[in-house]
Amino acid sequence: MPADWAEIFPELIAAAPHIVITKRNWSAFYGTSLDLELRRRGITHIVVGGIATNFGVESTARDGWQGNYTVIVAEDAASSFRDEMHEFAIKNTLPRCSLVRKSDEIIAALSKARAA
Repeated sequence: MPADWAEIFPELIAAAPHIVITKRNWSAFYGTSLDLELRRRGITHIVVGGIATNFGVESTARDGWQGNYTVIVAEDAASSFRDEMHEFAIKNTLPRCSLVRKSDEIIAALSKARAA
């Protein structure tokens, strides 16, 4: 992780065009312009990862699902305070509102979609 958790990784900065949404609540949708920015761009699928799986990731996935997005959770790009908390969300809660996949599966699917 960067020293400042709000710091954007250089690899992400290079992936222009991009927007920056500052999340101040558990869900990235609550109190932000995320939904508006995604809809303006015609985006229908989102990939979610982060800290903590059973709070922020889960809240964002639920709100994304309620907003009619296809939500994909990168299970190995999320973590929680304890392994049991992460595993419970991955196995029990998140499959009800998202597709749960490994990062390499997501990257492979994105690469395949770009090539098509």
